[in-house]
Amino acid sequence: MKHYISAGNPMRPQFEPRAPYAAQHFAWHFDGGVGTITLDRPERKNPLTFQSYAELRDFFGALRTATDVKAVVVTGAGGNFCSGGDVHEIIGPLTGMTMPELLEFTRMTGDLVKAIRACPQPVLGAIDGICAGAGAMVALACDLRYGTPAARTAFLFTRVGLAGADMGACALLPRMIGQGRASELLFTGRAMTAQEGLAWGFFNGLHESADLLAQVQGMARTLAEGPTFAHGMTKTMLGQEWSMTIDQAIEAEAQAQAICMQTQDFRRAYEAFAAKQKPVFAGD
Repeated sequence: MKHYISAGNPMRPQFEPRAPYAAQHFAWHFDGGVGTITLDRPERKNPLTFQSYAELRDFFGALRTATDVKAVVVTGAGGNFCSGGDVHEIIGPLTGMTMPELLEFTRMTGDLVKAIRACPQPVLGAIDGICAGAGAMVALACDLRYGTPAARTAFLFTRVGLAGADMGACALLPRMIGQGRASELLFTGRAMTAQEGLAWGFFNGLHESADLLAQVQGMARTLAEGPTFAHGMTKTMLGQEWSMTIDQAIEAEAQAQAICMQTQDFRRAYEAFAAKQKPVFAGD
């Protein structure tokens, strides 16, 4: 939660809890500040549709003002993460659309990545099996990614006659794994193995499939119990400083840190340290 809004604040109605939420095109579970999104079409390796793209975009957009969701996990059902856009429900119809209609679609898919990156909560990907195309971009948009030895991540846009530049891939992937490695994956569309992903910095860690979701949800709970206002500030600065000079970044961080020093969580941390106790953060 980027902004703490007290119960007595007149703006509070604009910052209502997001749970319970009845998802239509994915599964949603919420517990203890951690929300878990599960792409749940396992018989097709969890592909995205026009409807799931739009609902995910709108849902992550709404998280910007949620007062209860403090960390989000994104995963897939049935041993796979996401096989990308559904071949029959998306790829086929796209071949009959006009240019303006196609642009609306490609902007919608990019808006999903922007919404994931713009929501203040840390977003963690739990990635098993197939993670391809748009699914790979959803994973790349997450703040942290954890995989399994079976994870295979492919930015396979060129395999269907499209540019490797899709949903921000040419901006995000080189920053994550380096220009040369990103160029190879985006030109060839080949799958990056789990061990490559770990060595190159795409994955923050690997777990066995049976343990993956519990491990990632555990990390999400740790973050949810932390100083959530400060986490939101960290995520904001990680995104904004890409386009800054070093001097601009240092000044921006000075201002961000001064703001965080005014929070009650900063005071709680000091008082807990002085009392040799573990701080209990509240997000304000």
